Amino acid sequence: MNDSHTPILVTGTHRSGTTWVGKMLAANADTAYISEPLNVLHRRGVFRAPVKHWYTYITSENESEYLPAFKELLDFEYHFWLEIFSIRSRKDFLRMGRDFRTFFIGSMHGQRPLLKDPFAAFSAPWFAEKLKCQVVVTVRHPAAFASSLKRLNWPFDFHNLLDQPALMRDHLEADRAEMEVIPADDIIAQSALLWRLIYRVIHETCSLHPDFKVVRHEDLSLDPVSGYKDLYGSLGLNFTEKVKNTILNSSSSENPKELSRKKTHSVRLDSQANLDNWRKRLTADEIARIRQITEPVSSIFYADQEW
Repeated sequence: MNDSHTPILVTGTHRSGTTWVGKMLAANADTAYISEPLNVLHRRGVFRAPVKHWYTYITSENESEYLPAFKELLDFEYHFWLEIFSIRSRKDFLRMGRDFRTFFIGSMHGQRPLLKDPFAAFSAPWFAEKLKCQVVVTVRHPAAFASSLKRLNWPFDFHNLLDQPALMRDHLEADRAEMEVIPADDIIAQSALLWRLIYRVIHETCSLHPDFKVVRHEDLSLDPVSGYKDLYGSLGLNFTEKVKNTILNSSSSENPKELSRKKTHSVRLDSQANLDNWRKRLTADEIARIRQITEPVSSIFYADQEW
């Protein structure tokens, strides 16, 4: 499969910049941006298979539950009636129009499907091997990730991982006890542990899949145009003047330095000013805890001076 037809998967943890990266890679007419089919709350018109857990682990053992639906998605088959029967609000109705338009244009113009899905992080090898996706992995500093979840008050229930026997067997069994005793109200510890688990598995995965493209959110934020130009080139995408302007507009110093809690998925932000927000939100003790929990994985991606 040549680059013009190869699907792209953008994954990592949630709140790691996957939305920004995905939307910037969809800034020209080459790609069709499709958001989070593995989100537990995904739209059934986009992806008809049910998803039970956050960070679902897909392998050859359970692919029969997901493969037919993903093949339909990559062929831009929109499930109109499934979506109609799931509509509960005006917002749902507007989303249906947006998604149907994406699928229609993608099909008519032969666009490359671009799946933005942090919840595919553990399943990235399956996406590469079974669906022939080019994989982009976003990494964000663990303290920035933790501070984002703290600000939004987004806890994580580790039963989403514990209740997946294959995931535990293949990657996380050594971490079972830590997951089982983590306090339900300790978002700092939860986010640090989740970061460590995901990026440890990703690091192991990348050693087996050297073609995976790992990008740090911080590097893209410091030099967005050069960073995205390199990424476009590695994916066989056409980096145009329109793309460059879209990237500049998304990261301009005229944008807000911090997003409103009501606009958690906006991509218009002062990217450089946002880099150090976590230092203001977190206490010294919280930062020390995050570093202690995420080591030694965090040292693979971040040097001492970046703490």
